[in-house]
Amino acid sequence: MAKSFVLCCLLIEIHRPHPRLYDNARMGESATDLGCVTAPSGVLVLGMAGWVDFWQETDQPLSVRAADTSRVGGVHIRDGLAEAVAVHSAADRPLAVRAIAQPSPFDGGPTIGVLEVGLGLPWGGGPEVPVGDLPVDRCGMVLGDARALDSFTGLSGSARNGLADVAYWGLHAEAACAEFGGTPVGRAYEGGPRGWQDLPLARAKGLADQLGVWIDSHAQGRGLMVAVDEHTDYHLARRAGQEHELLAGIVEVAGCPVIGIDWDPGDHSMRHRGERAFGQVYPVTLGSDSAGQAVLRWTISAVPG
Repeated sequence: MAKSFVLCCLLIEIHRPHPRLYDNARMGESATDLGCVTAPSGVLVLGMAGWVDFWQETDQPLSVRAADTSRVGGVHIRDGLAEAVAVHSAADRPLAVRAIAQPSPFDGGPTIGVLEVGLGLPWGGGPEVPVGDLPVDRCGMVLGDARALDSFTGLSGSARNGLADVAYWGLHAEAACAEFGGTPVGRAYEGGPRGWQDLPLARAKGLADQLGVWIDSHAQGRGLMVAVDEHTDYHLARRAGQEHELLAGIVEVAGCPVIGIDWDPGDHSMRHRGERAFGQVYPVTLGSDSAGQAVLRWTISAVPG
């Protein structure tokens, strides 16, 4: 699927975290543990999920770019539409990730205002240090080890395990379900997609073809959308986070847990309008927590003017 076509939602194969209030959460906000990542390379990357595999096509993979430039503590990496921030982190321990959630202006549900990652290193003192800024990728964000993300299979990747999922939805979904079966997939809501998961790729494509032939004869090709999603890291991360209140999840990439974060399309449209092209970018900083340990913060609570 072309990057420009996919409306993205991202991430995790995670036991659901238990939301709890933190001391520095402001009125109307709550903080939620999203799990832990590891960075055995000693470099942690926060990047745009729709473009994180871009550097695989260049002469310098993401880990090389990140390692060359993160010696000062952190750096913003940008090549065209592909953007990421890389920072130093501990290589020998889990790195806890949490999000401070705010009510969405779209539907009042929780949405991420601040993303925080404990880096497992002491903070040298002083105020927060700016690392750069990032737009909110409509395809979501990924957070993980720089070297692991070198092999991340993205939007145009292929299944690692030969499996795929099939989903269908639309005006004639009820009739299609009566004819072909299928169960609800993703978030459960009236009219939500139905389909099948974990099918051999050839079987998944065959089912999609059968649905296409059926809708051509049933309604002249209108009123039913069908998608075949191969088991890329990107898709599995989206699938893992579909039931999470913040659309966040963990998928294993090259032996490392990687967190992906997706956005509700309505919330994204109202809060993150236009991304980099319209100046909608949000600061990434390095600072400290109450224990004097280094923390990466991405603050996206305020809508830029």
